[in-house]
Amino acid sequence: MRQVFLLPDVGEGLTEAEILSWLVAAGDTVAVNQVIVEIETAKAAVELPSPYAGTVAELLVEAGATVAVGSPIIAIGDGAADPEPAADSTAPSADPSAGSPAGDAAGEPAGAKIGEAGADGRIATLVGYGPRPGSVTRRPRATGPRVGAPSTPSRGSRHTGPTAPPGAAEAPPPAPARTAEPEPASDATAASTGSTKLVPLAKPPVRKLARELGIDLAALTGSGPGGVITRDDVRLGGSPTANGTPATERRGGERRVPVRGVRKATASAMVSSAFTAPHVTEFLTVDVTPMIELRDRLRAGPAFRDVKLSPLVFAAKAACLAARRTPEVNARWDEPAAGDAEIVYYDRVQLGIAAATPRGLIVPKIRDADTLSLRELAVALTELTETARAGRTPPADLVGGTFTITNVGVFGVDTGTPILNPGEAAILALGAVKQAPWVVDGQLAVRTVCQLALSFDHRLVDGQQGSRFLADVGALLADPGLALTY
Repeated sequence: MRQVFLLPDVGEGLTEAEILSWLVAAGDTVAVNQVIVEIETAKAAVELPSPYAGTVAELLVEAGATVAVGSPIIAIGDGAADPEPAADSTAPSADPSAGSPAGDAAGEPAGAKIGEAGADGRIATLVGYGPRPGSVTRRPRATGPRVGAPSTPSRGSRHTGPTAPPGAAEAPPPAPARTAEPEPASDATAASTGSTKLVPLAKPPVRKLARELGIDLAALTGSGPGGVITRDDVRLGGSPTANGTPATERRGGERRVPVRGVRKATASAMVSSAFTAPHVTEFLTVDVTPMIELRDRLRAGPAFRDVKLSPLVFAAKAACLAARRTPEVNARWDEPAAGDAEIVYYDRVQLGIAAATPRGLIVPKIRDADTLSLRELAVALTELTETARAGRTPPADLVGGTFTITNVGVFGVDTGTPILNPGEAAILALGAVKQAPWVVDGQLAVRTVCQLALSFDHRLVDGQQGSRFLADVGALLADPGLALTY
């Protein structure tokens, strides 16, 4: 008997994911909550743990494939005797104490067929999914049998070919372990033994780089520890593949990169937003010299000495305060398929911060940002950006936003016309904070200035409301003491 693990929805409303790499192979013994596969959704790279304990019977999806949520991806046996004859009659029997599926203890159905639920109609629930802060320990590359050697796979190999027929001669015992570096099986050998193609060992950022450059990882030899493919290997790649065709295909001075993952989700969301919500963008240039002076004073005190206090923190606090006077910017337009449209006002600000990462643009959220102090906002913002850049943002932190800030000033850009995140009423762009000539009390002076841009959905935010919100944010940055009056 064996259990099938269906690809779960690790976020809200995700429909598909790409299998980045398998961390187990057919024949491996797995435990409950042991990480078995890395996937990449439209929002984040995620490690999935096994909801079952037992022996990997079959990998149902190859690495690199994009599969729909709910599709079977791996089958895990429960350790019971299989009615079909086994290929390796000399292999040791499984430990019966480790063979029972974890779902039995949790009340989940056992013995579900591939793609089907158990007898009670339920499917085992994914336990503890989400990215882990530690690094991933990958197993060494499996080795295929040498030409002329018995076709029985060794433990840990990715052999999914047909089992030996009944009455077949018993395979000789495996040869003693060799200390030399194992050689990967060739494609011809793999084909002759019925084994699947070995999955190249490479971390998700390296896989992303290979996709962008059009490099076939299977054609590369890894120079990293244990044969892991590195960025340098990819950049120096492009060697001919087995059929003589260059792995990097460049024609007419151009290269083509498949649209998937974060880029695919971003494109779809932006097109939907741009052609669904009527955008209006307003601009305001602000003298933020008092804000910079306040920041310098706070940095000198003990409360903020160990906190990264950036202009974005002040802008986030100002936006939360200004939203109290203009709740329309912290709302959404709800228009069901049948029925009248409604405006939904949120009690709390779920503040999204647009972050540029190696995987693309993502917008993680600071929950209940309007309830946080300036210092708490600074700490939350630092943790958010560090997690995003490390690629460890959990999918749950990428959904459910009500208002967004994009800091284009970090790139030295003065301003822009940001596009709304779908389902949100407004988005604020914070431009570069820099010195510029400014008129103060009729005299020309050098001041620190910043440009703000606010885009809003004109269906639920009128021009007067949008202008008031932007003016309030600007006033709070120009004179932080006004916060005492809010």
